[in-house]
Amino acid sequence: MHKIGVFGAGHLGKTHLKIADASKKLDLVGFYDPNPEAVNKVISDKYTFFESPEALINAVDIVDIVTPTLSHYDVAQKAIRANKHVFIEKPLSKTVEEAQKLVAMADAQGVLGQVGHVERFNPAYQAVLPSLTDPMFIETHRLSEFNPRGTDVSVVLDLMIHDIDIVLSVIKSPIKNIHASGVSVISETPDISNARIEFENGCVANFTASRISLKKMRKSRFFQKNAYIALDFLTKQVEIVKMKDVSPDTNEDLALLLTNAEGDKKQIYFENPAIEKINPIQEELEHFSDCIKNNKTPRVSLKDGARALEVAYQIIDKMG
Repeated sequence: MHKIGVFGAGHLGKTHLKIADASKKLDLVGFYDPNPEAVNKVISDKYTFFESPEALINAVDIVDIVTPTLSHYDVAQKAIRANKHVFIEKPLSKTVEEAQKLVAMADAQGVLGQVGHVERFNPAYQAVLPSLTDPMFIETHRLSEFNPRGTDVSVVLDLMIHDIDIVLSVIKSPIKNIHASGVSVISETPDISNARIEFENGCVANFTASRISLKKMRKSRFFQKNAYIALDFLTKQVEIVKMKDVSPDTNEDLALLLTNAEGDKKQIYFENPAIEKINPIQEELEHFSDCIKNNKTPRVSLKDGARALEVAYQIIDKMG
């Protein structure tokens, strides 16, 4: 078991504490938070509070950073210099420069790092991933009700970056062009944003993110040759509709058929992949432990996190 220490005792930090404590692959050593009020809400006989960041870093194998984004770099660089593996919540850091420094430091020190883009571990996404062979049009909607927590950064860094990471993990082509717009309604930074990314292979991805909506939505749709794939990250449901050429032995009375303008017939069929009942946060933390044990690159590496952050800032720059 790898010894793990959690930095940050806020809403998400408490979730990480609970999951690490219950895990059979992780040994929760304790936590640190500079805010006495946050500490008092979670301190107990079960969770050990460390008086300093250095003391906790020295006591563990994995430093789990669930602090506000502004402090990610400071905690991570201390951990990496102490030769500790680092799990860092998204976004990786406040700036692209900080992210690139962390990537270089981890490589130089020979330690592993993973970024908490948890949607990569969402069972709905994992279920459709084998079907995402060559998407050419993607549409994502990530909407939330207003919550002051997280408004220290743009909605692009708060919400849209999840979908940016997903799309970048699927589309391996360089970016050709980015268009974006955003509006600050309540916060000092944009609360709603729309972006369009054009890739060199011809794929186009449209992103919409809002934190001032009346209801939550976490949906993505992928269109590719002979297939339509929809997934709901929130309800963990998927819809896969595929088409194939009609074969001579097809029973046209029973099959669902379409005929295009050229007269070609296509058979429509549905796939219903099994969706595992898993906790994505538990999956990502235990996956990181497995990667350390087997010396493998994590599914969401520091380089992946830096790339998502870079594209997020390109979108923010385009908003003016």
